[in-house]
Amino acid sequence: MDVMDLPFPPAAPIGTSPVALTRPTRQSAPVVFASPHSGRDYPPSFVAAARLDTLGLRRSEDSFVDELFADAPAHGAPLLAATFPRAFCDPNREPWELDPGMFEDVLPAWVNTTSARVGAGLGTIARIVASGESIYRGKLAFAEAEQRVREFWQPYHDSLTALIAETRARFGACLLIDCHSMPAHGGISRNGTAAVDFVLGDAFATTCAPRVTRLVETALTDLGYSVRRNDPYAGGFITRDYGRPHENVHALQIEISRGLYMDEARIERGPRFAARRRDLASLIGVLTDQAGGLLKL
Repeated sequence: MDVMDLPFPPAAPIGTSPVALTRPTRQSAPVVFASPHSGRDYPPSFVAAARLDTLGLRRSEDSFVDELFADAPAHGAPLLAATFPRAFCDPNREPWELDPGMFEDVLPAWVNTTSARVGAGLGTIARIVASGESIYRGKLAFAEAEQRVREFWQPYHDSLTALIAETRARFGACLLIDCHSMPAHGGISRNGTAAVDFVLGDAFATTCAPRVTRLVETALTDLGYSVRRNDPYAGGFITRDYGRPHENVHALQIEISRGLYMDEARIERGPRFAARRRDLASLIGVLTDQAGGLLKL
C-alpha cells in the first residue's frame, strides 16, 4: 500500500499556517526548493509536555536552512518551508511511522511501528531529539498524533505535491531540491572518512538524473567545498517518495554542514552565514539556469 493511501482524519481549521511558501513573481525554472526541517514555531502545549527546554528541543532543527536558500524566488523558483519544528512532527517521514511505546493507546494495525526510523526514536512523532535525549515527560494519546499529522504533516505534503504538479504541468518536468543541514560531524562517511561540507542524496541515482546530481556537485566543488554522494545520507522519505525520474520528477537531497554557517551549541547564525547564503544563491542560479535543459534530455 502506498503511504499516501493510508488513512487521514478529516482536515480541521488551522490557525498559524504550517507552511511558508514564497513564490517568484514568475516561475521561470522547473525547480522547487523545500525545507522541511527548518521550522521553529513551537506550540506552547508541546513545550509544556516536553522534559527538555526550548534549546534542547531545537537540537533537531535544520536551523536557518530556509534562510540559506531564501534567494530561490529571486531566481524564478518557489521555496516551501515548514514552520513547525521537526521534533513536533517530521514531514520527512511516512505519515504514520509511530513508536507504540510512546502512546497510552493501542495503535491501529495500519501504523508502521517497525521501521528503522521508529526504532531509532525518530519517527513521524519523534521520541528523542537528534542529540539522543528523550522529548516527553509522559505518554501521548494517539489522538495527538492524528492531530499533528492532519494539521501539520498533511498540509506540508499537500503544498509540496501541488508545487510539483504545477511545475511539471508548466515545464514538462520538475526538479525538487530537498534542503537539509547536518551536524558538523555528520558528514563523516560510514567507513570513517573525514567529514565533508555537503552530502548529496539521490538514493544512489534512483531519484534524480545523475547529470543533475553531477551539476550540483560540480557547482559546489567549484565554490571550494568538499562534497560526497549518498554517504552517509542517501535521501529520506521525501527524496525517495517524490523522486520519480520516469515520471519527469527528480528529487535531490542536499545536506550542508552546520559548522559552515552557525554556532551549533547556541543555535545562532555564525559570522560566515552571509557568505554561505551568497554561495548557495550562486548554486541556485546554476540550477535555475541549467535544470530545464538537463531535465529535457
